[in-house]
Amino acid sequence: MTKHVAVLMGGWSNERPVSLASGTACAAALRRAGYQVTEVDVARDIAQVLTELRPDVAFNALHGTFGESGMMQGLLELLELPYTHSGVLASALAMDKHQAKIMFKAAGISVTDHLIMHRADVARAHAMPPPYVIKPIADGSSFGVFIVKSETSHPPQEILREDWTGGEEIMVERYIPGRELTCAVMGDVALGVTEIMTDLSFYNYEAKYAKGGSFHQVPAQISPKIYDKVQKMSLKAHAALGCRGVSRSDFRYNDAAGEDGELVCLEINTQPGMTETSLVPEQALYAGHSFEDLVSWMVEDASCSR
Repeated sequence: MTKHVAVLMGGWSNERPVSLASGTACAAALRRAGYQVTEVDVARDIAQVLTELRPDVAFNALHGTFGESGMMQGLLELLELPYTHSGVLASALAMDKHQAKIMFKAAGISVTDHLIMHRADVARAHAMPPPYVIKPIADGSSFGVFIVKSETSHPPQEILREDWTGGEEIMVERYIPGRELTCAVMGDVALGVTEIMTDLSFYNYEAKYAKGGSFHQVPAQISPKIYDKVQKMSLKAHAALGCRGVSRSDFRYNDAAGEDGELVCLEINTQPGMTETSLVPEQALYAGHSFEDLVSWMVEDASCSR
């Protein structure tokens, strides 16, 4: 019997456009793979919609708050509907960068030094010697991220704007110069390591999603020792939070710091972008898994109590 998959996408977070792109691509690939697919643009009545639809599996292609933070996962648990990606606790921990870094540090994974402060205090004076990074504790796609450079005389005042959506408590962390690396985990296997390069100031929203905004090199042209270390740290980060299905860990690598350089884990994404040109599908393809194979594996891996 053909499985009926509800692809959950859209929602109302800052990352709605990204989620719609991910969901549309995944739905098309699942249809090509032979599944019955219903695309669901998630709204506040999602529980009623899923109860009436009665799919066999929910493919969670939501990004950002609600869809990625454990709340949607809890709702799917209540509905006893098998779903993809990580469960309630792992999703909540990963969405909170502060809590995730506490867990990483306890697991022996290198992270950057950071502070959690009220945004008014962050805007008042340098919280640490620049360069440093300001970012929301729980948001994705580089929304609300500022790099405060060494020559900057004062912190960015944009964080005091009335339309700021990054929360009252925000993170300030030491800036790591160098290279942007990322590695996905599929089940219990680390895929290839990608280096992300951009001509923009950093890997921001435009670099992530605008055409030509960034260039992905997989496999990354780094030493075998560092390549292996990134894969092992990605597996440790996945396990430390109790992630399931597919995740993607992001790193900064300063190859000019000492003999082996400085490698730190910035965060883990429990529901990374899933268009055919996104980082995880690219890494899966490098490992021999087509996009259809990848999304099919995720559907067959779906469960409750994750």
